[in-house]
Amino acid sequence: MMNGPLTSVIIIFLNAEKFIQQAIESVFAQTYTDWELLLVDDGSTDKSTEIALSYADQHPAKVRNLEHMGHKNRGMSASRNLGIRHAQGNYIAFLDADDVWLPNKLDEQVAILVSQPEAGMVLGAIEWWYSWTGDPKDLNRDRVALPSTPLNTLAKPPTLLPSLLRHETVSAISSLVRRRVIEEVGGFEESFEGMYEDQAFLAKVYLKAPVFVANACWYRWRKHQGSCCAIAVSTGQHGSRRLTFLNWVEEYLSRRGIKDKELWSVLEEQRRRYRHPRLSFLSEHAQYLAGRMKGLLRRISRRILPVPARRWLWARWHGGAYCPPVGWVRLGSLRRVMPISRKWGFDRGLPIDRYYIERFLSAHAADIRGRVLEIQDNTYTRKFGGDRVTRSDVLHAVEGNPKATIVADLTCADHLPSRTFDCVILTQTLQFIYDVHAALKTLYRILKPRGVLFVTCPGISQISRNDFDRWGDYWRFTALSAQRMLETVFPAANVRVEAYGNVLAATAFLQGLAAQELRPTELDYSDPDYQVLITVIAVKPDVAPFL
Repeated sequence: MMNGPLTSVIIIFLNAEKFIQQAIESVFAQTYTDWELLLVDDGSTDKSTEIALSYADQHPAKVRNLEHMGHKNRGMSASRNLGIRHAQGNYIAFLDADDVWLPNKLDEQVAILVSQPEAGMVLGAIEWWYSWTGDPKDLNRDRVALPSTPLNTLAKPPTLLPSLLRHETVSAISSLVRRRVIEEVGGFEESFEGMYEDQAFLAKVYLKAPVFVANACWYRWRKHQGSCCAIAVSTGQHGSRRLTFLNWVEEYLSRRGIKDKELWSVLEEQRRRYRHPRLSFLSEHAQYLAGRMKGLLRRISRRILPVPARRWLWARWHGGAYCPPVGWVRLGSLRRVMPISRKWGFDRGLPIDRYYIERFLSAHAADIRGRVLEIQDNTYTRKFGGDRVTRSDVLHAVEGNPKATIVADLTCADHLPSRTFDCVILTQTLQFIYDVHAALKTLYRILKPRGVLFVTCPGISQISRNDFDRWGDYWRFTALSAQRMLETVFPAANVRVEAYGNVLAATAFLQGLAAQELRPTELDYSDPDYQVLITVIAVKPDVAPFL
């Protein structure tokens, strides 16, 4: 998704001459092109003002420079609100002047908001970026801090707020927000001039709107001694500022009459920790002693407990997976040579492979547009294309399908006109085609330049007996074979392959269980050695040779 709704990018800065140019350049490096950049000067006295003005002069159609009246320093929240008031986009993104974005940040976040109309915000992980120094001792210190919540899910209010209060692992600065949500919550709290201005804003959004939490990292948080966080820690001010934030949350919840028990419990726990630091220290020390006691018990257990019992206790203590010894595995309902269901899970709910297919198409729904071709029926075209689709066609290999608008065999379909479709959705079809290469050549030919082909194909899967007997069930794929296969027709740079699944999902799928019978965390965990579903996005180039 190279372009789409206008997105306003807001960078606030105060004496940021050392890093601001790199931050701005990371916006210019975005693969998404429909953006405007608002540089908000919070009273700088160094060369950052000059740098910002030069970008505004050189790129007047894309960049604007703003400042408070009289070039005053008003603080982070007031500066972000100034940018919001002047923003023209329906989506708003924030970037700190000492941080950088990865190039696909806007592209992927806009696509998610387009495909998730209920979501008011999308956010992801943040990379703690130490290696920017180039110092050899910093090269291996980078790490990605993931949100402490289920990933690739839409979280309803106030699901995310308890986790925010506990962990502080997510910042609003990594997000993309709908403008209407910002306006509904009243923007940033201007009483927070420095630290916790983003956390207060997040708290208001978490209580107001659903938030999509993505399993992706688009933001690099530069770790350096001059940041406001580092200064607060080094000067001993972090605790008092956090307590101020927690007290503000308490007042905000009370004013709005919010009674959520878990939320209040977490808030009181955190406030106790910062109101009574010595008591908190004693409590943590008690936990340390408890850990020492566990160590003592482990040493005793090695002498008196059998090996299976020791392994079970070790797994419980460490929160790891228990690996029972030979003879101790309990298969329960799975001890059977016939599957629970041969109907893929349709008779029990949503099949597991369909769960992955819908997750894949939902993430890229913005590219389901224009004239769209789908196989057998147009279920996914209607579900994920919406009003972006101008015409929907259905292809079937043989006569007799009342939903079909086109009857054709993809391996020999010379009668289909070239450069016709903006998008083709080919789900769970290639395994039934013996001459896959010929089918892919047809699909390439009938796509328009810049047209998008969505392919899903099975990895670990049962045979489809009905299709096997009618026209054949020939193939199962891996991510590597799918990549090589598509690259015989499409340019390698235009092919993106992903695998979904793990050993539990594969086992459940082979047994015919439904997605509802597994937890979302069990379905979403990805193990590249157990590929249940393979997905491919292939884009036809602007200038494409005929095959």
